[in-house]
Amino acid sequence: MATATQRLQRYLEDELEDCRPEDVEQRLDELDTLEAVLSTDRIERDLDVLTALANETRYKLVRLLVAADGELCVCELNAMIDASESAISHALSALTDADLITCRKDGRWRKYRASNTAVAILTLLDGVTADE
Repeated sequence: MATATQRLQRYLEDELEDCRPEDVEQRLDELDTLEAVLSTDRIERDLDVLTALANETRYKLVRLLVAADGELCVCELNAMIDASESAISHALSALTDADLITCRKDGRWRKYRASNTAVAILTLLDGVTADE
C-alpha cells in the first residue's frame, strides 16, 4: 500500500503543484468512501445479474417479458423461444434467482413478469444502442 500512496502523492503533486501530507490523507479518505461500491455483496449481486443475461435464451426471455409489459404464461414463452421446454424452464429459474423476473402460480400455469431491475437494464441498453 505504501507504493500506492507514494504514487498517489506524486499524482497529486502533478495536479496541485503543492501537495501537502494533508492533501494525500484527504484524497485517501475520499477514495475510501468511493471504495464502498466494491463491497463483496454488491459485486456478487451485479455479477449474478450480468451472468443471467449472458445467455441468448435467458436474454430473449427477459426481452420478451419487458416488451410484454405484463405477465406471460410459460406456454406463451415456449411458443416464442426456439428452445426445449427444459432449457426454457432452466433459463426462467436462473432469471428468477437473479431477480430479473418474478413468477407466480395461477392454477396449473406459471406466469412470469419482468422485474423493475430488468426493465431498467433493458431501458439503459436501448438508450445506448439508440445513441449510435
